[in-house]
Amino acid sequence: MAPLLLQLAVLGAALAAAALVLKRDPAFTYEVIVVDDGSKDQTSKVAFKYCQKYGSDKVRVITLVKNRGKGGAIRMGIFSSRGEKILMADADGATKFPDVEKLEKGLNDLQPWPNQMAIACGSRAHLEKESIAQRSYFRTLLMYGFHFLVWFLCVKGIRDTQCGFKLFTREAASRTFSSLHVERWAFDVELLYIAQFFKIPIAEIAVNWTEIEGSKLVPFWSWLQMGKDLLFIRLRYLTGAWRLEQTRKMN
Repeated sequence: MAPLLLQLAVLGAALAAAALVLKRDPAFTYEVIVVDDGSKDQTSKVAFKYCQKYGSDKVRVITLVKNRGKGGAIRMGIFSSRGEKILMADADGATKFPDVEKLEKGLNDLQPWPNQMAIACGSRAHLEKESIAQRSYFRTLLMYGFHFLVWFLCVKGIRDTQCGFKLFTREAASRTFSSLHVERWAFDVELLYIAQFFKIPIAEIAVNWTEIEGSKLVPFWSWLQMGKDLLFIRLRYLTGAWRLEQTRKMN
């Protein structure tokens, strides 16, 4: 039961940290959207407490009746957002929220934005040597295998596609998430594949990251599934089963 309690605790801590950073400038307007992807724990209950504390205009909670997968849940949050810039962040607090300032600077450095579109991706690539020292040879092999498949099949030039800390302009979020098909763990790869297809500029920004107990996937089966998803993504686009076209903007 400890990992579950920890997850709920870090959710509360993450919400508190987000509110603390975002309300530093009284003139800055923001909203925090928590998407509960059909969980069986008390995620929505914890989030609603912060909704009551800060107000429903600042913190909103979306509770999905059925689990849709991480990609599907985030897409729901993206389409419910109202901001000019949209941050995607994991609720486990592995990435420290103050690093959003690094992403914002990286996003601004990409200007001028073509059609107001740009993306800043948080990256843990600078921590790779340290993580390899702590991993087994088998897990290291899986990691390198996955990185190779990402590069070979889908996304070039991005060392860490899977970090759950990404900042989008509203127009970039609309273009990429409107075209997204994958709703499970490999959705980040398709998202960046779509962004590169539309020539949306992408900055990869080093961020602080801490491994959170109870937040990891089972290594072998998760990497196997993601590998299958990468092949699936590539084949779908190559055969024309999935097509990328100009899409509507979010209201």
